[in-house]
Amino acid sequence: MANAIRIKVNGKYHESTAAPETPLLFVLRDEIGLTGTKYGCGEGQCGACTVMLDGLARRSCQIPVASVGTRAVLTIEGLECDGQLHPVQQAFLDEGAFQCAYCTSGMIISCVDLLNRNSNPSESEIVRGLQGNICRCGTHPRIIRAVQNAAAKMSEHQRE
Repeated sequence: MANAIRIKVNGKYHESTAAPETPLLFVLRDEIGLTGTKYGCGEGQCGACTVMLDGLARRSCQIPVASVGTRAVLTIEGLECDGQLHPVQQAFLDEGAFQCAYCTSGMIISCVDLLNRNSNPSESEIVRGLQGNICRCGTHPRIIRAVQNAAAKMSEHQRE
């Protein structure tokens, strides 16, 4: 492939022939076929396109694919491990923390980022940590409970 851009997504290397300035979001969805990451506003304001870039939540609609370089990209599809959902994914299911589910993948990624930085966030810290993710369905109380439940399960798992 001439002028291919190589990126690591969910632990696997992929080559993209997209123009260097193409947002990572479109490479993930259109070239790699990972459609869990959603296009929302295209301006980095809604959070639907959130992925992890070297362990930090970032808006993929704002990241030119050429700037990814050797950094690892983790999408919603890459969170499960050995057939087990990530505790945040499971907590979202357990709490029914979504309705239309459009924001869910970005919301979950942001929650994982939050819990990686703060393993036991207060309700106000959860609200603050998820400010950049918009949910039009109004499931915020269930999302907060899901984060609290995931934090408890992750803490319990670390003690084992």
